[in-house]
Amino acid sequence: MSLTPRLGKMGRFEIGSKEFLMPSFTHIDTEGRVRMVDVTDKDPTDRTAVAQGVISMNPQTFEMIRNQTVKKGNVLETARIAGIMAAKKTADIIPMCHPLLITHIQIDFFPDMATNSIRIEGSVRIGGQTGVEMEALTAVSVAALTIYDMCKSYDRAMTIFDIFVLEKSGGKSGTFKRRQTT
Repeated sequence: MSLTPRLGKMGRFEIGSKEFLMPSFTHIDTEGRVRMVDVTDKDPTDRTAVAQGVISMNPQTFEMIRNQTVKKGNVLETARIAGIMAAKKTADIIPMCHPLLITHIQIDFFPDMATNSIRIEGSVRIGGQTGVEMEALTAVSVAALTIYDMCKSYDRAMTIFDIFVLEKSGGKSGTFKRRQTT
């Protein structure tokens, strides 16, 4: 299957023998080559992004984390550090992400006893030319993976899910807030 872009802002894309008109991807040039978006001429603005992820586990593992009795140490503080480090390294692991001078990262945990899960929220801030959604998503993903790693000897059935951007602000596209569904 080939995906071949043509044109500028709107592109014709071929998938198999069918052709579609759709918005062009900013990370693909008119020849179909991958590129890093040039943000040189963008004005720096205050930009923030907040993402979340959830990890669920069996009740015994949940209690061990809450009571800080996991053999490997304080799970949530280790996951917090891992999430912060991951946000700072996003450009090293996600192709085409710009290396950024992040000014603030915060990782918070919200344990839910009713579901034996922990919601992880990560917020990232920068005064810059590009957004920080990928850094917030990377932070919560790695924090969840760290919880899994530290507790896998007790519970290999832990599940990581619902990783998404809750909100972002700044830049040309403005503010985005995910609608809450109940």
